[in-house]
Amino acid sequence: MTPSFTPSPQQQLWIERWQRFLAAALRYFHAYAGWLVGISWKRFALLSLALLIGANVLKGLPPFTWRVSEIVEEHDHGDAARRQAKLEAQARRAAERAKKAAEQATTKAPDKSVHYEIKIDERGVRIQPVRPAASAASSADGDGDEARGDDAPAIAIDFPKSAKPDDVRIAIDQAKDQLHQLKRDAEAAKAAQDAAAEAAQEAQEAAAEAAAETAAQAAEQASSSGTRRHVTYVQLGDSLVDLATLWVLASAVIKAMYKGRIQAEVKAAQATENAEAEALKRQVVEARMAAMQAQVEPHFLFNTLASIDHLIEVDPPTASKMQKNLIALLRASMPTMREANANGAVRDLGRELAVIRPYLEILKMRMEERLQTEIDVPEGLMSAEFPPMMIQGLVENAIKHGLEPKAEGGKLTVKAEILHGKLAVTVADTGLGFGRAATSGTGVGLANIRERLQLLHGNKASVTVTENQPSGTVVTITVPYRSRNDEGASA
Repeated sequence: MTPSFTPSPQQQLWIERWQRFLAAALRYFHAYAGWLVGISWKRFALLSLALLIGANVLKGLPPFTWRVSEIVEEHDHGDAARRQAKLEAQARRAAERAKKAAEQATTKAPDKSVHYEIKIDERGVRIQPVRPAASAASSADGDGDEARGDDAPAIAIDFPKSAKPDDVRIAIDQAKDQLHQLKRDAEAAKAAQDAAAEAAQEAQEAAAEAAAETAAQAAEQASSSGTRRHVTYVQLGDSLVDLATLWVLASAVIKAMYKGRIQAEVKAAQATENAEAEALKRQVVEARMAAMQAQVEPHFLFNTLASIDHLIEVDPPTASKMQKNLIALLRASMPTMREANANGAVRDLGRELAVIRPYLEILKMRMEERLQTEIDVPEGLMSAEFPPMMIQGLVENAIKHGLEPKAEGGKLTVKAEILHGKLAVTVADTGLGFGRAATSGTGVGLANIRERLQLLHGNKASVTVTENQPSGTVVTITVPYRSRNDEGASA
């Protein structure tokens, strides 16, 4: 046996708070779901779009997004000096590379101070390079008379021994061509030397700029190595957009599913209301039948008792027979009235005839030869279900409004048969006819019978009133055929 758990007062307080919270949440949920069901899908889509747009607008505004600034102190521990030395070394290497490039461009260019000397003698034409006196001192040759270019090109044109003037002219023209070619080469060399000088100058300027930039970076790093400002952006707007999207999807699901629940609840409430209305209507009809029975029975009982009292003096055997029929009538009708007033239940046709037979016998004693009766009900239909007090009401109306007002009386017939799978019970008389007697009723009895049949069987039951031939009225009640013996056998 497990011991029962008894919460402490503090735990009980938390339990009660939690229960109140759940009740409030459930109440708000039903209110929100009911509002969702009440609006159209078009309005729902517009509201959802407005919610998403609002979330996208608000995600970049406070309090969903804010900026946090803080000053951070940094200690380099010699890192700045090392970075500065590294940058200076890089600047020196760049300057050295620029200097070497300028020197190489200068050494490769031909000397523009070289001049050429032309000599013509009996051997031929001689074109030789000659340096100025300043440069000749540094590069004097073996003779020492004049300085010549070490690497400048020279041209020698020899005359043949048996030279003719034409041959000499041709040789001179060739010398001129070669001299022009040398001039062009010298001009190209001078242009290359100038370009090399410009490149060297640009390299030196670039090296100077790199050194200056390196020094500036080193100074900036040295000045900012102490503190710096760190800015952080805190953004919750993205979560806001996701939350809005999730809310829209959940609301769509609730709107689609909760509508079916509300419709089911409405149908259940309508069914309950209809059932209550039918039950109330049935109670009203049964109360009317009971009131009519209460009005009929005392009148019938008083007349019967008066007849018995009269017959005791004039015809005691007949009085005794009427008294026995009255006792049988009361014994059969009292349970029928209680059951009919209880819940509108049905009884078998045999018990209904047990009330009709003594009732007709008493009336036959009172009306004597003016009343003839016939009951035509097969034995197999005695167990068929039939609503109580309906046959008795039809018999009372037939005698009271059809046969008693007629001087010569007439015949009353009660018949039961199966027509088209239904039980048809007919009460026919040969009286004055429906609505022709001075004591004709208001039709409330037939209206009550119709209402009771509608409540019990719906459209499956009916009441028809026709004229009898040659006179009188025929009233037929048709109900679904069902045997109470079949119920007992199936049970």
